[in-house]
Amino acid sequence: MEARGGKQDMEQQKLHTAACLKAFMLTNSTKTNLNLYDHLTRLLMRLMDERPPDAVDVIEDMSRDVKRALFVERQSTLRAAPHTAATQRLAERQRLLFTRGEEGDQEDELVATADTPALPNVSEVGFYLEQAGVGLGREEMQRIFLALKQLVESQPLQHCRLWGKILGIESNYVIAEAEYREGEEEEEQSTEETAEEEREAETRDDEEESEAKESNPLPQSTYKPPPVVPKEANRTGVNKFVYYVCKEPGLPWVKLPSVTPAQITAARQIRKFFTGRLDAPIASYPPFPGNEANYLRAQIARISAGTHVSPQGFYQFGEEEGDEEEAIPRDSYEVNPDFEGIPVPEMVESLSTWVHHVQHILQQGRCTWVNLAAKPEEESYEEGDAEEKEEEPDEPEPEVGPSLLTPLSEDAELFHTPPWSTRISSTLTSQYAVAVLRSNLWPGAHAYVCGKKFENIYIGWGLKFAGDSYNPSVPPVPQKEYPSGPEITEALDPTLEEEEMLNAALEEQQAAQEELDDMDEEEEEGDDD
Repeated sequence: MEARGGKQDMEQQKLHTAACLKAFMLTNSTKTNLNLYDHLTRLLMRLMDERPPDAVDVIEDMSRDVKRALFVERQSTLRAAPHTAATQRLAERQRLLFTRGEEGDQEDELVATADTPALPNVSEVGFYLEQAGVGLGREEMQRIFLALKQLVESQPLQHCRLWGKILGIESNYVIAEAEYREGEEEEEQSTEETAEEEREAETRDDEEESEAKESNPLPQSTYKPPPVVPKEANRTGVNKFVYYVCKEPGLPWVKLPSVTPAQITAARQIRKFFTGRLDAPIASYPPFPGNEANYLRAQIARISAGTHVSPQGFYQFGEEEGDEEEAIPRDSYEVNPDFEGIPVPEMVESLSTWVHHVQHILQQGRCTWVNLAAKPEEESYEEGDAEEKEEEPDEPEPEVGPSLLTPLSEDAELFHTPPWSTRISSTLTSQYAVAVLRSNLWPGAHAYVCGKKFENIYIGWGLKFAGDSYNPSVPPVPQKEYPSGPEITEALDPTLEEEEMLNAALEEQQAAQEELDDMDEEEEEGDDD
């Protein structure tokens, strides 16, 4: 009887445990409103239906699929908006370069391209650059060719060529060098407006200063800022050409502003990577007067002045300049129609067969030197005798740089590094090879020559070779503090007792001095007697 009672108790305990376990498994989740009992039931039914050979290995994946199947029906039926990638948007923009208009537009286009020799043969340039081992690839060169064609059609350009590509951290710059037709160049109105604003600000400051002088005169500073070097006019010097940039072929071209001497001088003292945003500020020391568009324009001017070369004899000076003007540096040249080309081996062996055809930039930041010490005639008449009294400063010596069409053999080394390296594109087929020139001072600048054809291109980061290590400019020495001493040190006011003691001591000292003076007078009278 006791054994039967123990078995009944054990069965009742098992039933109670199974009921508690089932109740626990039927508890719904607060996140998904599902329970473990139903999930295991569905999982076992799927195992019995599919009967996988390695059920223990795939049971976790099947459990996840069972859960995922329950949530498919609860998803929204609204379709998400299609996500367009940046590469797809760029491809849509570049697709427009390959489209052509109607038949009438095609005829007008053929006539326009035949009449305007502004667009160079970029495909031929890309072929020779490929032989030289540099370039951007055939596909990208073709897209750039179509982008340049689009630029020539939208702007009244007389000449346009691919200058190169400057790499940036976020995006790159494809640069086109162009020249406007005569009388169709866009004038910069911003400079005139800024000049008027500066004049108005100066008149306001003068009025405020005059009012302040009448009420409370202040000491005037004798410091005079150095004169501002004027920038060169369009079509001359560093502003001879105008430059357009775009981030990728097919995107809109942006015209860069003209460069000033202050920007070139500051660009020589700093080293900054380009970000790819023209409106990005330039944080540097010394401070750069402008944003990244101005810095990019300054670097383009420096690279062009140092690396644009041509075979000797391709250009010649015009016949207008006679022997009397030999002392004046020449700034213009023309194509020599009698140039027959130089053999490629000779171009590789000697740097004397290469010449610079871009003007050298002086330390002033200009290609032509300007005398800042010379005063205008109006000021000299107004000042009159005041100028005669002042000592006139010595006339500065004019700065003269290398003239145009100077051979590369006269270029100086930098950090014990030769400025140029030459090589031939192929030694196996030398009769079809091209001479390649590489700049060591501006890494990324290349030039090639093949018979009467040559071209210059730059593909790099836009930075000059700085040797083994770059040392930035040292900040100026901080100004000295005022010297400390009793003359300028503020002291505490004496108390009444200290002041009385000081007065008494002064009176005693004065009385003793008077006694000494009386004694000296008596002795002098005795000597006179």
